Amino acid sequence: MSKFYEKVTYRDVEEDLQSQKSVDKWIFGLLLIVIGFVPLIVMASVVEVQSPLVTNVSALTGGAKGDMFTHYKALVVVVITVLAGLLCMAKILFMDGKIRKTKLNYAIGAFAVAIVLSTIFSPNISIALHGQYNRSDGAISWLCYLALFFIAMNIDYPKKVLNYVLYTLYPFVIINLYIITMNFYGHDLLQKTAIQKLVQTFLPAGANISEGSILVGTLNQWNYMSGMFAIMTVMFLAAAVLEKHIGRAIGHLIIAVMSIAVMLMSVSTSGFLTVCAMMLVVLFAAFRSEKKVQSFVMIAVFLVVIAPVFHVLASKDARVWTESIGFVVKSNPYVKEESVPATSLKDTVEFNWMEKAYAAEQFELPVLPDRGYGAGSGRAYIWDKGVDLVKEHPLFGYGLDTFMYNFPHYSIDARAGLWDENTITDKPHSMYIGWLYGTGIVGFLSVIILVAISIFNPLKIVIKENQSIIWILGIAWGAYLIQAFFNDSLPGISAVMWVIAGIVLAMTIKNKEQIDGRDN
Repeated sequence: MSKFYEKVTYRDVEEDLQSQKSVDKWIFGLLLIVIGFVPLIVMASVVEVQSPLVTNVSALTGGAKGDMFTHYKALVVVVITVLAGLLCMAKILFMDGKIRKTKLNYAIGAFAVAIVLSTIFSPNISIALHGQYNRSDGAISWLCYLALFFIAMNIDYPKKVLNYVLYTLYPFVIINLYIITMNFYGHDLLQKTAIQKLVQTFLPAGANISEGSILVGTLNQWNYMSGMFAIMTVMFLAAAVLEKHIGRAIGHLIIAVMSIAVMLMSVSTSGFLTVCAMMLVVLFAAFRSEKKVQSFVMIAVFLVVIAPVFHVLASKDARVWTESIGFVVKSNPYVKEESVPATSLKDTVEFNWMEKAYAAEQFELPVLPDRGYGAGSGRAYIWDKGVDLVKEHPLFGYGLDTFMYNFPHYSIDARAGLWDENTITDKPHSMYIGWLYGTGIVGFLSVIILVAISIFNPLKIVIKENQSIIWILGIAWGAYLIQAFFNDSLPGISAVMWVIAGIVLAMTIKNKEQIDGRDN
């Protein structure tokens, strides 16, 4: 008589929970590194670029290219994503961890598949995979953003998670305020020998930073600084408005003032528009707060303090007004009027002898467009050409971050859209156009659904439950999505914000589960 024995494995539930808690703690630590450390990395690198074009235009040629802002940021993001991913998998496979059920999982998967397919079918596969040498925002980076977003959604956080996130970003704001202030007042830090040695630490022998390089912050250039510090402004202002502890509220308010100072010195309109739009949400959050008087006092103090800050900065550089309030009020009181010299008759006479030329047959010279900029400093022209490109590869696009190699450069109508037909356009100047161009209609619809869910689900919960962490980090996520209409994505910005979005969604799902539990 044969006997069959059934082997039963008994799991220690309490041990699994402790293991999950420990793993979540480690993952959260890695996510804080992405939030607080990655955007601060400024290290020069040399990358060997394989250009898909045969040309003598230096911007489009291959060879050794230098970058100072994105290569090592992207590299650290990849390393942290791998580590966090392994920990998350171990938690699920060996510690009975669970993946939170949400429609977002399908949207994340669909967008990830679209990114992979767009890279496979891209006419510039190597560029689509890694991104441009000075942006590093190709398929690898975007898959990392999505992975970090997914991981952040599926861990539990300590009670003081909001404080950890906000305090982690304090050094980012303070350091960039110092850097951009030095540049703004003509003392660029990159001209200091010590700073040059620091950022050149990993450069190969014989390579140096090119003459004339400047350092405006730890992000690539003005537009990115403006967009990112608009996000910091509204996030820390919301934190000051909703924080019950007066000491912490004042600390957040000071950082909010620092952030808007950085934004103003970045002299780019995108940040100003983002702050204006998100101030409506901050006001609504203040109206919903438990301490309404304290909340509105914080907003009033913020507005009073930034007035003299604005005056000092605009007095130094009139573009501070032009790129902010000047978007609405065209007359700039900080521009000094110069007397117009008297003109002589020969200065005002127009000669039309070059309007037509005649050869054997009558020949009329082509009429060139008048020089000018399209709406949004030429963005409207770039977006129009970008949409035209999508018509040729509608399903899966051209691959992320390959815009420069497919844009129709040297078009004569660029005179009217970009002032100069010789301008090389290297990016779409909009994350949304970048998605549409890079991943086609399939990817674009997937990510728009993802973004829509990530906005509306937290909004429904926060209106019902009035959770401060969802308000504050949700406002930051909303600001990121608004400034992205005018700016592109970068590892130093997107990695941070997709992690924050993941935390917002984790809190949203947790609160929804609690609400459903009460209702049942």
